[in-house]
Amino acid sequence: MSEAQRKGLLRPRLNRGQLIVAVLCAVLGFAVAAQMRSNDGDTKFATARQDELVGILGDLSQRSDRLRSDIRDLDGTKAGLERDTQGQAALVDARRRAETYGILAGTLPATGPGIDLSINDPQGRVRAASLLDTLEELRDAGAEVVQVGDVRVAVSTYFSDASGGGVMADGHRLTRPYRFLAIGDPHTLATALNIPGGVLRTLHNSGAEGVVAQRQKITIQAVRSS
Repeated sequence: MSEAQRKGLLRPRLNRGQLIVAVLCAVLGFAVAAQMRSNDGDTKFATARQDELVGILGDLSQRSDRLRSDIRDLDGTKAGLERDTQGQAALVDARRRAETYGILAGTLPATGPGIDLSINDPQGRVRAASLLDTLEELRDAGAEVVQVGDVRVAVSTYFSDASGGGVMADGHRLTRPYRFLAIGDPHTLATALNIPGGVLRTLHNSGAEGVVAQRQKITIQAVRSS
């Protein structure tokens, strides 16, 4: 018999039952160790003196107070930010409204898509009524802001025939060719002026010629003083 065979006979062999017992012993040992660690933690407080427990309780109370104070500070910061946000939003809305009212009142310049209408009147036959009809047609077609010549049109704008010929708007003499700048939907405004029997046809019948140019950007600089 060889040396290797003799060592194999002498080596202890574990049967299935012994293996199960070994595993159970390992599990039991782990449970005992965990319980001892838990008991150590409990023993720390169980064996602590009264003054030590009071100190621990006081420390926990102070931490709780600090956390409550931090929460109050955060709530205050949150409320302040919400107020600032609301205030900023209100300010932005107020500025937007003021700008809108200023544009509608004619006290602020305006920019937007629209049309550029030039009325050539070589014989001086165009009268105030024709320009008023032109303005009304533009308004009916959705023009938001209108300038005629150097005059910013408002609700109270009026046209009158000037002595010696020509037309006046709000007391200001207009020069020829008469020019309307209107902000609104370009296609809608141009279509309204070109309808059969409309403004351009009426101007043509009086010897004038209206030319409409659609623009993606119309700038109206004229403003009213009040």
